[in-house]
Amino acid sequence: MNPKVISKHDAFRKLHEQGCFVLPNPWDVGSARMLQHLGFAALASTSSGFAWTTGRPDYAVTRDDVLRHLTSLCDAVDLPVNADFESGFASEPEGVAANVGLAIKTGVSGLSIEDRKVEAISELYSVEFAVERIHAARKAIDEAGGNVILVARTEGLLIDPGAVTTAIDKLVAFAEAGADCLYAPGVRKKTDIAEMVRAVAPKPVNVLALEPFLSVAELADLGVRRISVGGALARAGWDAIITAAEQIRTGSFNSLKGGTSGRQLNEIFGGFAQTPQG
Repeated sequence: MNPKVISKHDAFRKLHEQGCFVLPNPWDVGSARMLQHLGFAALASTSSGFAWTTGRPDYAVTRDDVLRHLTSLCDAVDLPVNADFESGFASEPEGVAANVGLAIKTGVSGLSIEDRKVEAISELYSVEFAVERIHAARKAIDEAGGNVILVARTEGLLIDPGAVTTAIDKLVAFAEAGADCLYAPGVRKKTDIAEMVRAVAPKPVNVLALEPFLSVAELADLGVRRISVGGALARAGWDAIITAAEQIRTGSFNSLKGGTSGRQLNEIFGGFAQTPQG
């Protein structure tokens, strides 16, 4: 394996050993490089943010689309990248394992597998079948001989915000199945977050930043190891574009006054090795 990739893997795993870190979610090479420039220690892809750059909704991109995207992100930055790998782009455990193997080859230092059904994303796999899929992903990572972090996530709270106990039980099962990090996007209350952390300890928990927003310090005090923002940065960017474009459509260009200067952007991106991006 490439020594640079191994170094990223080691650095990413070390981040999970203690403390709390923020894992922002770029949606393309430019946003990834900007986040590296701003001083973050690691990045995570966003399925929704990437899909929107292609003019498609979330869950409408293909496995090969995502593999190319992950390769571009990993090649573009010196930071570890955690892949939002949706549901593994396969239902059966054997398919998940094969696709995880392909994802590892992109250079990612971590990847998440959801429990949403590939064929019906508004539904979740049963605990038993979801655990089989996590076992398969774990085996694929081990057989690849890498140090890639396996994140197991349940989407249950995004479907039913009140199903906290069910989500925690599923995370516990995932932890026992070999997941390195546990994630239930949608958890909001301090008491629920603390309970989730206790339930899977000593394995780390990822929390998605959601309103009402808790600070990094507050989440760290609850024992959260890592914080991600999902598609929120991409949504903020789209909001700025929509707002400015709507004003232009009505005849005003005043919304363009507040943009970052081209000179500043050129200086920032000029600091990176300029390799062609496919």
